[in-house]
Amino acid sequence: MTAAARTPPVGIAVAASLALGTTAALRLPAWPHWVLSAAVLLAGLLLWWRPGRVRVAGALLAGFGLCGLHGSHAMSLRLPLAQERSDIALAGQVIGLPEHEATRTRFEFRVARSDDMPAFLRGRKLRLSWYDGWGAVDERRFAIAPGSEWRFTARVRAPRGLRNPGWFDAEKHALAHRIAAIGYLRAAEPVQRLSDAGGIDGWRHDVAMRIEAAIPQDSSRYVRALAIGDTRALTDADWETLRATGLTHLIAISGFHVGLAAGFFALLAAGVWWLLPGLARRMPRPQAAALVAFVGGLGYAAVAGFELPTVRTVLMIGVVALARLWRSHASVADALAMAAIAILLVDPLSVLGAGFWLSFAGVAWLVWCLPRATSVPVVRGFLTAQGVATLGLLPLTAILFGQASVAGPLANLVAIPWWSLVVVPLSLIGTALEALHVGWGDAAWRAAAWCFDPSWRLFAWMGTSPFALWWLPEARWFALPLALLGAFWLMLPRGVPGKSLAVLLLLPLLWPDRQLPRHGEVEVMVFDVGQGLSVLVRTARHALLYDMGPAMPHGFDAGEQVVSPALHALGVRRLDVAVVSHADADHVGGYDAVRRRFPVAVAFAPLEAAMAGTAPCLAGSAWTMDGVRFEFLHPDVHFPPFRNEASCVLRVAGEHGVVLLPGDIGEVVERTLARNQPDAVRADVVLMAHHGSRHSSDARFIAATGASHAVVSAGYGNRFGHPHPDILQRWQVAGAEVPSTAEGGALRIRLQRDGVRIDARRQTHRRPWDAAHRQARLQVEAGGVSYRPD
Repeated sequence: MTAAARTPPVGIAVAASLALGTTAALRLPAWPHWVLSAAVLLAGLLLWWRPGRVRVAGALLAGFGLCGLHGSHAMSLRLPLAQERSDIALAGQVIGLPEHEATRTRFEFRVARSDDMPAFLRGRKLRLSWYDGWGAVDERRFAIAPGSEWRFTARVRAPRGLRNPGWFDAEKHALAHRIAAIGYLRAAEPVQRLSDAGGIDGWRHDVAMRIEAAIPQDSSRYVRALAIGDTRALTDADWETLRATGLTHLIAISGFHVGLAAGFFALLAAGVWWLLPGLARRMPRPQAAALVAFVGGLGYAAVAGFELPTVRTVLMIGVVALARLWRSHASVADALAMAAIAILLVDPLSVLGAGFWLSFAGVAWLVWCLPRATSVPVVRGFLTAQGVATLGLLPLTAILFGQASVAGPLANLVAIPWWSLVVVPLSLIGTALEALHVGWGDAAWRAAAWCFDPSWRLFAWMGTSPFALWWLPEARWFALPLALLGAFWLMLPRGVPGKSLAVLLLLPLLWPDRQLPRHGEVEVMVFDVGQGLSVLVRTARHALLYDMGPAMPHGFDAGEQVVSPALHALGVRRLDVAVVSHADADHVGGYDAVRRRFPVAVAFAPLEAAMAGTAPCLAGSAWTMDGVRFEFLHPDVHFPPFRNEASCVLRVAGEHGVVLLPGDIGEVVERTLARNQPDAVRADVVLMAHHGSRHSSDARFIAATGASHAVVSAGYGNRFGHPHPDILQRWQVAGAEVPSTAEGGALRIRLQRDGVRIDARRQTHRRPWDAAHRQARLQVEAGGVSYRPD
């Protein structure tokens, strides 16, 4: 066999190389110039066209160049920074399914391409929110429906998310979905509905409402997810249970469900051809069944909103259908490779989503193991497939989500056959009947809910077990390839030597080095929580959390969405001490969420906060952990209950330096501390009080601290203008560096023998979209405009 025959142009090796090249482009610290990307793409295509093993190298280069071009183009679609925080009159269409919540409605919006729209947003996709007014529900927002057209005024900004340890990256998500801007409606301005709901998404919304009306019990939200891929009604608790039991891949429409629908259409076509034999003169029955299966699968994927797993399955079915039409053979592996190549060529940025890797890797593992499972009994083959999927996807789930479900294999043994063969078909039958006539699907949907309920009670019980979910700390870059090699080694046939050694390859992923401080050393992590504060202080064997970030009425809870995932990513299992500096929402908002997830030995708060289960943080209280001394400097027992001024001021003194955490105290308290406790406020690192407000950072206090670093925790482009330029200048004149979470993301501060070291998350984990944002901001400032959104 020749080298060309061994390396087909659209085989597994080429697909893997194309994916590798695409991923390499996304790991660059900055996008390459489009000319360079185009040249690399052209060279790659030329090599790919040539026969032989050089095709693999060609696919690698093609993936790299194509991804660079797509990335640069996606960034060019974003709102220009010069237009940040602008109020812009917009007209366009609602796309996707809007999410109606208690105090807001969130939806995606496609701006019209008409000439009266701003050129920098014409035809772009936005993610917008419509908030209620103060103390009143705005009923107009519930009229936002899929496919409807509107005209309104919105305040928009370019997508920019928080950057912390943990798996979720909002900016990456926005880039993958080509979101040009995010913002909110100015409801006080005129809002006009131009047309009513329509299209496939409008039909999906109507079906979702009919399912909710047909099923009175809570399980209606799950039937909606299984019937039409609508997961809007699932709560955070639902997703937590699904993650804990490893069932997230089953609750929404997956590739398997599309395969069931395609199989039904194939059987239907075969039945029609059997009843009407004359049709075979026009097209043979196998070819007709394959073509109808593809059309049916494509239609059902449209019902599901064309999510990646459904698209992958439709492409695989299309490959098989084409092979049937051409009377040739296409294996599952060939279909999988062609589907991956098709997706990557159309949208290389799809690799930014976890669904791409889990979808293709799961099928690839099963395809590789299928030859060894075809000759075994059905039950044993099912158990083998489950074991392969669990072990094979463990490295990816650990890297992508920072967790592994210990209860997942057992839960899937029940859920895969019961949900996929009973609940899902009933849900699909209900959807099909409802498409024929309104009301016909009610009975099938109710039957699906009746079958679903007992299994969900079992899984909810499993999900509450403390052993259900295993959170894993962040691992180094080399942990994933080693773990994949170990999993591959473990799944080799019996008799392959050294399988026990393969387990060692999993250790860098499952038990990574947490890089904890030594005895007497201290590490401080200032999380990027937006306009708020949350600081983790770690010693050799203990952890203290100072504030927990903000929680907003419209749903953002930093404790749930930022602090808890970051603590998990850093390997924190429990909190020895929690300190609430004061009762403002931007400091205490995430407290309840953190307490739900982490046991807290001792909690402190000011007396005026009146928080149950906390001790007062009185001046003079001190303790030592692992050779590091912690001491409260303020307030004393007689201090008046002034909210900000009564903040807990915590001093952390290690062998190599001192960190001062002053909360939101103002100039008066700062001057008092500098006068009464000059030695105590002396520090190497100071967290700038009140986020750099102009009413804090008194000059005498700054001089008394003698700090080399003044750290700012503030939201990017916040409406308060924190940190104030005069305050920044005041610290800088005193000789302090002023790193900020708004610019650098989470800040990791280590006090070492050779001095203070601060690592910003956006610098240690560089992404090409960060560099594009910095370049755009520099261009704005070079034009003579100081970039400050507010």
